[in-house]
Amino acid sequence: MKALIESIVTSLVDHPDDIVVTETEEEAKIVYHLTVNPEDVGKVIGKNGRIAKAIRTVVYAAKADGNKRIYLDIM
Repeated sequence: MKALIESIVTSLVDHPDDIVVTETEEEAKIVYHLTVNPEDVGKVIGKNGRIAKAIRTVVYAAKADGNKRIYLDIM
């Protein structure tokens, strides 16, 4: 899942080397924390959050474990 998030975000940003995706797993959920260069935050979020919503939709649809919820936080 981390590779999927990185591949989507890499095409959107100007500084692909600054992309960091960390995973935190809890009992009922898995949280992915996406950190990008401060100059690229607007590109990842998009106008009115449309790009962020689209990224989350793809990640949620691609989840492998049906028992745990997937969350994506953009920092």
